Amino acid sequence: MELLETFQQPWAFRALIASMMVGLMCGVLGCFIVLRNMAMIGDALSHAILPGVVGAFVLVGYSTVGFFVGAVIAGLLTAFIITWIQQNVRTKNDAAIGIVFTAMFSIGVMGISGISRTGVHLDLKDFLFGNVLGVSDEDLYLTAAVTVFVIVSIIFFYRYLFVTTFQPVIAETMGISVNKMHYFLMLMLSFAVVASLGTVGVILVVAMLITPASTALLLTDRLQWALVLSGIIGVLSAILGLILAIVFNTTPGPAIAVTATLFYGLAALFAPRKGLLFRFIQRQQLQRKIQQEDILKWGLRMKMKGEMTLKGLQTQLDFSNNQMSQHLRTLKEQGYLTYTKTNLDFTEKGKQEAMRLVRAHRLWETYLVNEMGLSAEQIHDDAEKQEHLLTQELLDEVDLALGFPEEDPHGSPIPSRQGFPDFSMNHLQLNQYAKIAKQQISDAIEAKLWELGLVPNASFKLESRQNGTLNILVNDKIVAVPVVLAKRVNVGEVIQK
Repeated sequence: MELLETFQQPWAFRALIASMMVGLMCGVLGCFIVLRNMAMIGDALSHAILPGVVGAFVLVGYSTVGFFVGAVIAGLLTAFIITWIQQNVRTKNDAAIGIVFTAMFSIGVMGISGISRTGVHLDLKDFLFGNVLGVSDEDLYLTAAVTVFVIVSIIFFYRYLFVTTFQPVIAETMGISVNKMHYFLMLMLSFAVVASLGTVGVILVVAMLITPASTALLLTDRLQWALVLSGIIGVLSAILGLILAIVFNTTPGPAIAVTATLFYGLAALFAPRKGLLFRFIQRQQLQRKIQQEDILKWGLRMKMKGEMTLKGLQTQLDFSNNQMSQHLRTLKEQGYLTYTKTNLDFTEKGKQEAMRLVRAHRLWETYLVNEMGLSAEQIHDDAEKQEHLLTQELLDEVDLALGFPEEDPHGSPIPSRQGFPDFSMNHLQLNQYAKIAKQQISDAIEAKLWELGLVPNASFKLESRQNGTLNILVNDKIVAVPVVLAKRVNVGEVIQK
C-alpha cells in the first residue's frame, strides 16, 4: 500500500513514466547496436556528449532543450570523427573509439571545472548516474518525443536497417546507402542517450542499450521478436528497478541497470537453445548418445570376432553396471538390440547402425590421411569423436571425394553404404543399352553423375571395360565411369535393341 501511495505522488509517477519510456526506447534501439557490434560506440557517445551539455549551459543556462541540442551536436560530431578515423587512419576501430570519446569527455570535465570556478554549480554526479526522481514535466515531454521518434523511425526504416545490418554489400547493390543508415542510427543513438540522461545517466545508459537487447537475442533468433522482447525487458527492468530503488532507498539508475542484468542472467541460464542449462542438457544427451553408439560399434566388432559378451563389452567401454543397464534398455526400446541378463544380440536395424558408425570412423580416418596429410598414428582419436557427428549425407560426400575407398589407412575394410541398387551399372553386359534411373541412393551419386553429364533417364550403351573403368556411349560421346561409382549407380531400365 505504501508503494502505491508513493507512485501516486507526481514526482514518482513522472519517474515511472520516464523510466518506462527510456527502457522501451533503449531496448528496441539496442538490438541494432548489439548486432552491429557498436556497444563501444554507444558507450563513447554517452560520455562524449558532455562538452555539448557544458556548451549549452554556457550559452543558454539550465535548459532541457538547450542540453538536448548541445548533446546531440556533440554526439553526432563524435560519431563523425570516430567513423572518419576508422575509414581514413590506420588505427584499430576500438582504439579510435577510445581516443575520441576520452578526449571529448575530458573536454567536458574541464568545462565543468571551469564553470565551477565561477561559482556556478553544475552537478556532474546527476549527469553521470542520473536523477530520475527529479525528472520535470519538460524532461518527460522531451523523452516522450524522442521515444516516439526512435520507435517510428525503426518501424519505418526497418527493412533498410535490417539489410544494412546483416548484408551491407547486398544493401549497396540495392542502392541503399550503408553510410547514411549508419549516421542515421548514430542520430537515433544520440537522441536516446540524451533522453536517458535524467533517468540513468551517461554511464548506465549503456546498460539499458546493451543488456535488454542481449537478453532478447538469447531468447530468439528472429529480429522482429527480438525488438519486441527487448522493449518489454527494458520496460520491466525500468519498473522493477525503480520499485527496488524506492523500497530499499537506493539510487534508481543503478537499480534499473542491475535489474536488467538480472534478466540477462536468467536468460543466460534458462534460454531455449542458448541458455547454459539447455546446453548442459544437450551435452548430457550427446554423451549418452555417444555411449550408446559405442555399445553398438564395439558390440559389432566383438561379434564379428565371435567374442561378444555383456561382461566383455562392459569392460571394453569401462561402464558401470547402472550405465550399461540404462543404455541397453534404451537401445532395446529403440529396436537396435535384443538382450537378456546373459545374452545380447543385434537386430537388423542395430547392425546397420553399427556398420554406419564403423564406416564413418574408417572413412574419416582415410580422409584425414589422404586429404589432410596426417599419419595413421594421428587419426584415431579424432575419428572416435567425429564418427558420432557425421551425417549420412556428409559421409556419402566424403566417400565420393575419396573415390569410394575399400580399406582405411590401417588396412581394415570400409563397410559399404547400406542400400546399394539391386541392379547397378556394373551389372550390365558389353553392348547392352540402359537408362540412368531417376532415383539414386544418395545425393552425392546424383551430383557425380551430373558432373559426368549423365542426367536422369539418359540412355547409354556399355562399350567396354578396362583398367577399373566402364566406358559408356552417351549421345555419341564416350564417358568413363569408374567401377567403384558404377557399382553405386542405379539403372532404371535395360533397353533391348
